[in-house]
Amino acid sequence: MKKYIYVILPLLAILLITACKPPHHPKNPNYNIIKPKVIHTPHKKNLNKMVKKLQGSPYVWAEEGPNNFDCSGFTYYMYGSMGIEIPRVAREQAKVGKRIAAKDLQYGDLIFFATSGKSSKKITHVGMYLGDGWFTHASTIKHEVIYSNLFTSPYYKKRLRVCRRYLPETTTPKLASATTPWQTKEVSPKPVKIPRVIQPQQVETMKKAIVIKTEMKEIEQTSAKGNFYVQVGSFIGKPNGGLLYSIRRHGLQYKIIKFPKGGKSISKLLIGPYVKKSDAVTQLDKVRKNIQKDAFIAEIR
Repeated sequence: MKKYIYVILPLLAILLITACKPPHHPKNPNYNIIKPKVIHTPHKKNLNKMVKKLQGSPYVWAEEGPNNFDCSGFTYYMYGSMGIEIPRVAREQAKVGKRIAAKDLQYGDLIFFATSGKSSKKITHVGMYLGDGWFTHASTIKHEVIYSNLFTSPYYKKRLRVCRRYLPETTTPKLASATTPWQTKEVSPKPVKIPRVIQPQQVETMKKAIVIKTEMKEIEQTSAKGNFYVQVGSFIGKPNGGLLYSIRRHGLQYKIIKFPKGGKSISKLLIGPYVKKSDAVTQLDKVRKNIQKDAFIAEIR
């Protein structure tokens, strides 16, 4: 009888441990997107807290937290917890935010990979950059949230395609190296070349905002006059002349950004720019009252 007990007890222990972990690919995934509760302000230090807390969390397809994640659900949860809304899936996350070169990567930037053998351009995986080549991601191989390194992993280095920045520049002071456990003395930073990826040129309406899916160089601005605008709307062809006259009549300056969609020319009508977001917000109330009630704030960099 003792022999049977010695065999059964270890088996029970194994069953109890494995039963605590959810299946990596559920038979019936929950595709309902659960928007994370805002618990932090947008800041590098708050990201750091979440990164440390969530390491080792189980990978579960179609989950965005707070306990289980897939790769894009992980990044969606962290940024959403700071009140920064980004798309839910990796391929859409890779189309918004400020596009940057790999050599300019900073803590909190998202890095996107093409890991499918069927396409060398299709974005299928995302992680968050930490520094010195290190990044955190919900791994489909390890089935949990882990650290990996671009410089020491030929697999990820070869498949890196796009880098994007979402944190406001003014909220990302450097953290002391003592608080970054992923940094190692053996790793020396090197630039990573990113193959050029041309995204489909189209527009998508999301909650009264227009997400531009086109090469960032066509819209990126570095004007000292500011990057905040009041967006009046998007139009097929040129905006209505009466609308433009109304803007000028109220003593406002406007800017029109054009891009193609389905063989048609789309015009994005912006009022501004403004250096401070507060100035744009002040102007927004006037625009909604006198010009366009559905106007909203847009930041273009």
